[in-house]
Amino acid sequence: DQSNVTSYAATVVAVVTFEAFGGMWINAFIIFVICMAWVKKKTLNSNEKILLFLGCSRFWYLCISSLYYFLSVIHPNYLYVHPIFQLILSIQSLLNYSHLWVSVCLCVFYCIKIASFQNSFFIYLKVKIDRMVPWLLFGSVLFSLLIGMLVYDITDKAFNKNLNYTCQGSIWKASIRVNEHFFPVYFITGFGFVTSFMAVIFSDLLLLFSLWRHKHNMQTNSMKDLSTDAHIKAMKSILSFLVMNSINFVFLSLTLNYSSWKQNYVMFLIYVFLCAFPCVHSLILICSNPRLEKTLLRILPCLKFMVCMK
Repeated sequence: DQSNVTSYAATVVAVVTFEAFGGMWINAFIIFVICMAWVKKKTLNSNEKILLFLGCSRFWYLCISSLYYFLSVIHPNYLYVHPIFQLILSIQSLLNYSHLWVSVCLCVFYCIKIASFQNSFFIYLKVKIDRMVPWLLFGSVLFSLLIGMLVYDITDKAFNKNLNYTCQGSIWKASIRVNEHFFPVYFITGFGFVTSFMAVIFSDLLLLFSLWRHKHNMQTNSMKDLSTDAHIKAMKSILSFLVMNSINFVFLSLTLNYSSWKQNYVMFLIYVFLCAFPCVHSLILICSNPRLEKTLLRILPCLKFMVCMK
């Protein structure tokens, strides 16, 4: 029914646009606060560097994703043409991998900084982690760039080799099923998400074990330590990331079988969560960071006053 299709399309665009717009503001806030601190202090600590990269990658990811979802639902004929589709897909993959792996870097950074183990290699990492952070961020961006270039190359070759279309012809209307030609893209995407998910689980388990051992030592020695609060606060952030990343991994698996889902409502749920994930997690990071939380609480009354004045 045409009316149902139109209603569905309008709902998808409205919800995804609202989420993307809110997420862009949340991450723009993170970028603004950290940049102001950078200007004031003339330097950034490792945690702030990771948050700055994370905020930038998520801001642009939400911009490109909202554009992709808008065109795919409202104007698919403008999206599924050569070379627009390849460009948007490769840029989206680049930014998706970038914000994902920077999130993993943040999780691993918390683990190394807060957890306490007597292992010599772990102690070495704890001492060197601040120097390693810029290289980890550079490696994440470089890896994401390579993935984006590879996605573009595979997509372009698959269409050029297997589809009959003119330079500006519509990919969406091609008569040949193309999904089987994109197995390398699906494999790379799935491998990247599985690897990042395992890194988060490993970091989370290490922190859980460190927290349990630390509390056990405190009970044995009948003493309190402020580091317990740091453990608990970091665990809340990382556990929330673990839950969301688990759900995100499930939805990623669904996107790899895009052609098998004929029900629009399934794709609607996928679109909604994939845009909600970077928004909600960034909001949790704001609440778990003293500087960001204090700035947000200071700004909220001003925003409320401006809304009341209108």
